[in-house]
Amino acid sequence: MNNHLSDRINNMATSATLAMAAKARELRGQGKDIIGLSLGEPDFNIPDFIKDAAKKAIDENYSSYSPVDGYADLKQAISNKFKRDNGLEYGLNQIVVSTGAKQSLANIAMVMLNDGDEVILPAPYWVSYSDIVKLAGGVPVEVPTSIDTDFKMTPAQLEAAITPKTKMMWFSSPCNPSGSVYSEEELKGLAEVLKKHPNIFVVSDEIYEHINFRGGHVSIAGIEGMYDRTITVNGVSKAFAMTGWRIGYIGGPEWVAKACTKFQGQNTSGANAIAQRATITALEAPVSKIQFMIDEFHKRRDLVLGLLGEIEGFNLNIPEGAFYVFPDISSFFGKTLNGTKINDASDFALYLLEHANVATVTGAAFGNPNCIRISYAASEDELKEAISRIKAVL
Repeated sequence: MNNHLSDRINNMATSATLAMAAKARELRGQGKDIIGLSLGEPDFNIPDFIKDAAKKAIDENYSSYSPVDGYADLKQAISNKFKRDNGLEYGLNQIVVSTGAKQSLANIAMVMLNDGDEVILPAPYWVSYSDIVKLAGGVPVEVPTSIDTDFKMTPAQLEAAITPKTKMMWFSSPCNPSGSVYSEEELKGLAEVLKKHPNIFVVSDEIYEHINFRGGHVSIAGIEGMYDRTITVNGVSKAFAMTGWRIGYIGGPEWVAKACTKFQGQNTSGANAIAQRATITALEAPVSKIQFMIDEFHKRRDLVLGLLGEIEGFNLNIPEGAFYVFPDISSFFGKTLNGTKINDASDFALYLLEHANVATVTGAAFGNPNCIRISYAASEDELKEAISRIKAVL
């Protein structure tokens, strides 16, 4: 019946992370003991002080439609957060609250891209960037990186990727899936290239900013000459373990924020009222209130790197943020394991699911077919057991 569907949906890829999570759930339903390391979802409960704020909002009857671009006091809390954590001055008319950072990204694409506009994506990139760009008529231009450069794009690579059709560059730091973090000097190097091309805009996805092990996050909007051409995207899903609450937001030029509000008004309208009220409390809290989660992720990263480092054929870098490792497993390509020929990272991920009962995600979904993504947003016991199983079947 696909001939009755639109070309845009037929041409859209299914999210690989969500597809693997669904497959893992299906296998669990069949009685298999699957350890899921595929989703980017913190395994912590939401801190009680945020839950209490949500309960208070219910008691105060926040049950009506919220403003399309978010409650004014939430936008003020976001503005204060940008100033406190990022050194960025965004007025309330430069901020739009959406139903998760994914909607924020989709809004930006829909209001800024015309058919044929090119968007530079340093690869690996978050799994949905490419299809969000395509849905808006844009053309993703992948810039491949490797483990040798810590999966970061160089200024020379950026310059080489720019054409007269280039409209935007999208990237995340800390990066999903690689965990790589761009330093201030590295961002300045990219900015120097972009200054020669004043019509190119930047989407800086900073959803993992607090899960950062290098001791300081830098926003590219804070680099000289970049403020007026950068849209900073963030949210509360990762640092506050609020994935299901679906609150994301942008800070950027007023004309972009106004356009996103216009589009969102015809698409979903305002985000969930109760979640918005709870987000005010989350953002107003000092980062020290969530430091326990950051410290635990750091500890798990070291554990996972140590255990995977014992497996021959895993080539690892040291991710400095987020909660993923992105090992290069191309040494297994062309080999046969337990009767299964491994041709690429997709074969490898399926092999681990079938033989080790461990769900990971192929790097091909992120623009790097030599790697797999392993999320360590799981308990230490689960991580130890999962890697033990992987080691056993390899």
